[in-house]
Amino acid sequence: MTRTGRVGVGLIGAGMISNQYLTNLSQYPDVEVVAVGDMNAERAAAQAAAFGVPRSGDAASILADDDVEIVVNLTIPAAHVEVSTAALEAGKHVWSEKPIGIDRAAAQRLVELAKERDLLLGVAPDTVLGPRWQTAKRAIQAGVIGTPLTATTAFQSQGPDWFHPDPEFLFAQGAGPLFDMGPYYLSALVHLLGPITQVVAVGTKAYETRTIRSGPRAGTTFPVEVPTHLTVVSRLANGEAASSLMSTDTALFRHGVFEVNGTEGTLVLGDPNYFGGGDLKLYRPITEFRDGRMAQEPEIIAEEGPLSGRGVGALTMARTIRRGGDLHIATGEVGYHVLDAMTSIEESVERQAFVDIRSTVAPIPALPADFDPFAATLTTSV
Repeated sequence: MTRTGRVGVGLIGAGMISNQYLTNLSQYPDVEVVAVGDMNAERAAAQAAAFGVPRSGDAASILADDDVEIVVNLTIPAAHVEVSTAALEAGKHVWSEKPIGIDRAAAQRLVELAKERDLLLGVAPDTVLGPRWQTAKRAIQAGVIGTPLTATTAFQSQGPDWFHPDPEFLFAQGAGPLFDMGPYYLSALVHLLGPITQVVAVGTKAYETRTIRSGPRAGTTFPVEVPTHLTVVSRLANGEAASSLMSTDTALFRHGVFEVNGTEGTLVLGDPNYFGGGDLKLYRPITEFRDGRMAQEPEIIAEEGPLSGRGVGALTMARTIRRGGDLHIATGEVGYHVLDAMTSIEESVERQAFVDIRSTVAPIPALPADFDPFAATLTTSV
């Protein structure tokens, strides 16, 4: 039976990030959250009640729900592949929080399974679908900075243990600043400039244990399993080079350094953990001195399109399910390529050598300039 109207969504995972997804998905007219699932049934029921979702239960109940067409996988990274695989095998399309998984081979099998089942697989971050990044992509494609040459990115903090009540998983295998924050920066690089072909990296770890600083478990210590300060150099397919700092070992909080340099200018974009909400700055090469100083004022490029939020990736999938087209650009293939790059960065740290990236992705199109997540574009069910 061909379905029409809004696309039914079911969440698996009712932790902190589900608040943002539920808030945003409830504002997109083309989708409807019909169920929330979690291994903790009480937590799932509480989230469902808080956001007016009609049903709740465990993961199995979401997979068995005929009204669920897209499963939004918000489990911890170590469970991403297992839950996404179960959803695909149940005939559901899948939107997964980042990363796609923590094992390269398992994630590749997941991408292949989605193709075999003719189902859509999408992977966060969907911040790259926000107006800041789409405006930047169209500007770069239009040649505003000339030929792209390099990119510079940085994320610095003293770590999520200072605010998160259960931060252990963020310092375990498959997490750390590389797997937790890296997907935002690396995905933005891939969307804007193309696939990564080679990396070299140095990684260190300031502490062997950390202490939870907030919530009911404050004072509890836990082990740190992964590097918490990484310096990475990436080579991209079109010849560009990018330098990236990812750290949870610095007292200085500096989020969202993201700059793309070209032959005719530098585009300053801001934090890839956010969808937008501010203008882009374009710096042209210096052409004069004023009072003995370099005169350099940025040109302002206004963002195009309404500001969206987490869940917009599931929305682009929903519209693609109903209407076809190429709105679904935060794909499983892109998610796998980013995982491949992150795993290669880990290997580079261990081997102290350059590592070639095995995977690649085709050029990623920009969303239409008139893309509006808040528009009702799908017909009403009959």
